[in-house]
Amino acid sequence: MKILHVTPHLGGGVGKAHAAICPALPEVSEQTFVLLEPARERRYIDMIEGAGARVVTADSLDHVASLARAADIVQFEFWNHPRMFECLARCEFSPMRSLFWSHISGLSRPLIHPGLIAESGRFAFTTEASLSSSSVAELSEDARRKLAVVNSGFGFANAPRRTPAKGAAPSIAYLGTVDFVKMHPGFFDAIDRLVGSDIRVSVWGTVDEAVAVRARAMLHPERIVFRGQTADPVAALSDADIFFYPLQRRHYGTAENALVEAMSLGLSAVVLDNAAEAAIVRDCETGFVAASIDECVSVLQMLLLLPDLRDRISKNAVRDVAENRTPAQSALEFMILWLGLISEPARHCDFRGALGADPAAWYLSTQCRPGSAWEAPEFLEKAAKGTLAHFESVFAGDASLTRLRQQSQAAIQAAPQREKIPA
Repeated sequence: MKILHVTPHLGGGVGKAHAAICPALPEVSEQTFVLLEPARERRYIDMIEGAGARVVTADSLDHVASLARAADIVQFEFWNHPRMFECLARCEFSPMRSLFWSHISGLSRPLIHPGLIAESGRFAFTTEASLSSSSVAELSEDARRKLAVVNSGFGFANAPRRTPAKGAAPSIAYLGTVDFVKMHPGFFDAIDRLVGSDIRVSVWGTVDEAVAVRARAMLHPERIVFRGQTADPVAALSDADIFFYPLQRRHYGTAENALVEAMSLGLSAVVLDNAAEAAIVRDCETGFVAASIDECVSVLQMLLLLPDLRDRISKNAVRDVAENRTPAQSALEFMILWLGLISEPARHCDFRGALGADPAAWYLSTQCRPGSAWEAPEFLEKAAKGTLAHFESVFAGDASLTRLRQQSQAAIQAAPQREKIPA
């Protein structure tokens, strides 16, 4: 059974997930990964190749189409990367059996166009939370039967569970995106409000300047230590007892690797009740799901004071991840999807009809529901993945994106005027 994975790259979460799943797949699956852009780092590529898969970089869309013709199943590693949309809309694919594995939730921007799901052979999310998205709500009953969930976040098997030194003060950690595009700004308010003389918080990840400024403005800035990026989460979290992971209400995450990894190491997790996190943490059993930053403060204070509670939650979390979030389980779920697909005839997929013909249409498909008008942002966006700036950098000089940028600039210029208009 020949599986072709089409992916912009194999860095970050997607590379990490496949590096874990590949060794768990049976030999009957012959895997090839085709990258839509040159690799920037090879860490996960080397692991995937070491498990027996082949990794190639596409030299053109014709190259991708040729590889797809030779495959039994074409699996698109999907997120809002400009190159993925270009491939879907412009590659001359022959009839095929297609599967999408979505590495975005679709619960908020970036959205997932329901037409893309309808055109696919199967569409797998990485979190059950995505089943409540607006895109799924718009699907027909036939299209909904194509849906599946395959987890992409795994813990550390057999990792040593920390035993705190007797009498030592418990410590708190955060590991992940240290940027208010994902991290909740109330993180620092919560730490400030904790009562105690020995509050220690390690923050792991590359720090955005706005986050650093907010930390410096704290009443107790000495409680925060920015540790920087780490390639070894086990070592980074080895001296932590509590994992405080409050995320923005409309963040883009799905499987939340950092959260799952922390739970597998026995940390007591405290999260907000966003859909993705609530699909991972069972409140008061494997961690705590808070309704607000105020509630986070209460839960953190309780955990700092009650070592027996931390120990109970720790044991439950380790067991839950070991039983429910493993590469072997995801490998089995993929085999079930692939075997179901291979029994069906190959068919033509009109991805261009769903997504549109130009980069502006592709970008807008991630920003607003079909038939809805785009509300241009009233602020200068950061050049992050999947943003208008990202599409512009990939498709430099594209006329459709130039028009969108002009709309965006007009919105920015008009925003102060609209603020003066009485409600």
